[in-house]
Amino acid sequence: MSLVFNRRNLIQSAVLGASAAALPGSAMAQARARIVIVGGGFGGATAALTLKRLLPSSDITLIEPFDQFVACPFSNLVIAGLRDITSQSFSYDRLEAAGITRIADTAIDVDPVAKTVSLQWGDDLTYDKLILSPGIDFRFEALEGYHSGMTGRLPHAWKAGSQTLWLQLKLQALEDGQTVIMSVPPAPYRCPPGPYERASLIAHFLKTQKPRSKLIILDAKDQFSKMALFKEAWEEHYPDHLEWRGASNDGTVVRVDAEADTVFTDFESFQSPAINVIPPQKAGFIAERAGVADATGWCPIDPLSFASTLQSDIHVIGDATIAAPMPKSAFSANLQGKVCAVAIARIVAGMSPEPTVLANTCYSYTTPDEAISIAGVYSNAGGKLSSISGAGGVSPLRADKAIRNAEAAQAHHWFETITAEAFG
Repeated sequence: MSLVFNRRNLIQSAVLGASAAALPGSAMAQARARIVIVGGGFGGATAALTLKRLLPSSDITLIEPFDQFVACPFSNLVIAGLRDITSQSFSYDRLEAAGITRIADTAIDVDPVAKTVSLQWGDDLTYDKLILSPGIDFRFEALEGYHSGMTGRLPHAWKAGSQTLWLQLKLQALEDGQTVIMSVPPAPYRCPPGPYERASLIAHFLKTQKPRSKLIILDAKDQFSKMALFKEAWEEHYPDHLEWRGASNDGTVVRVDAEADTVFTDFESFQSPAINVIPPQKAGFIAERAGVADATGWCPIDPLSFASTLQSDIHVIGDATIAAPMPKSAFSANLQGKVCAVAIARIVAGMSPEPTVLANTCYSYTTPDEAISIAGVYSNAGGKLSSISGAGGVSPLRADKAIRNAEAAQAHHWFETITAEAFG
C-alpha cells in the first residue's frame, strides 16, 4: 500500500488493541505484585503507567538515574539547529504523581534466581516481575581504534542529550568548505534518531549555513529503509551537499583515528573536524547482567507477553529486544510497553495473555517542513511476530509538496501524542 493514511487513527487503534482486553476489573484491582521496571524511556515509562492503572494495588517501582528523559525522536532537528534541546526533555513528575516509586539510581546487576535487582548506590530490590527497558549500548570494539573515550571528539549522538549538542556544535564550528563525515553501522540499530533523516537535515544545514561544504555518508549497507524516498529527496534538495557510499562502494568504516580526525574504509581515508561515528549496537548492559541477551547481544522474547525466553519472570521491551519485523523505534517501545503491561496484569490476576495487533510508524524529515514515513502492522499470535499482509504503507514517490508537508505535520502530532502519553 503506497498511500498516505491517517497515522493518528493508526496510533489510536493500536492503543485500543493493546488495552481493550485489560480494563481494570475486580481481579486486577485486587491483585498485588512487586513489579520493578529498569529504564524510564518510552517503553519503561509507558509500562509503568499502564501497570499502575491496571494493578492499582501493586507496588510499581521505576529505576531511572536521570531526572529528565531526553527523547531521540526529533533530536536530528536539534543537531541541524531547527529545534531546541529543551523541547526534547521530559520529567517523571506524572509517573510519581500516579503513585509509581521512582528510584534515581542505576541498576548494575540482576539475580534471576533470587529475583533481585542490585543498585549502584542503594539496597537490592526484590521483584515478582521485572521489566527491562534498557535501550542500547555500543559495540565500541567493532571499530578498530575506537573506544568510549572518543565520543567527545567523534560523537555518535545516538543517545539524546549532551551528545546531540556536541554534534550540533561540531557542525556550527565547521569552516565553510570543510566536509562532514557520517559512519553508519550494519543493522540492527536504534531508529530514531535515524541516520538518513540526520543526513538530510545536516545537508540542509550545510546548504543554508555552509554552502561550500558537503556531507559524505559512509554506510556499511547497500540497502536501507525508505531508500528510494530518501534518494529522491537528496537528488531534489541536496545534489551538491550530500554523497552516499554503500558497502559495495567501499563505504564500510573499519578503523578510526580520533587524534587525526580520520576514519578509514578498506581502501580510503576520510578526514574531517566533524565526524559522526555511529557504532554498531547491542542491548543495554543490564540485559547481559540479567542473562536475557543471547550471542547476538539482543534479547529474544515471547511476543505475546515480551517475556524473556532465557529467564523466567523477566520481560524485555523496546530497543533491546529481538522483535523483528518491528523496528527498534520509540513507537514500537511505547506499544510494547502497553502489551507487556497488559500481559503481566493478566498473569498477576490469574489470567493468560492474549494475542493482539501491534503497529509502528517511522517518520523521517527530509527538509525542515517535509517528511516521509513507513508504517507496519503486526500480529503476535502463534508465538511469533509477523507482518499483517496488506496493512501499513509507505509514502509515495514523486509526491506533491503538500503531501510531504502533511507528513511533517503528522510527525509533529505523533511526537506530541507519544510524549504526552508517556510523560504528561
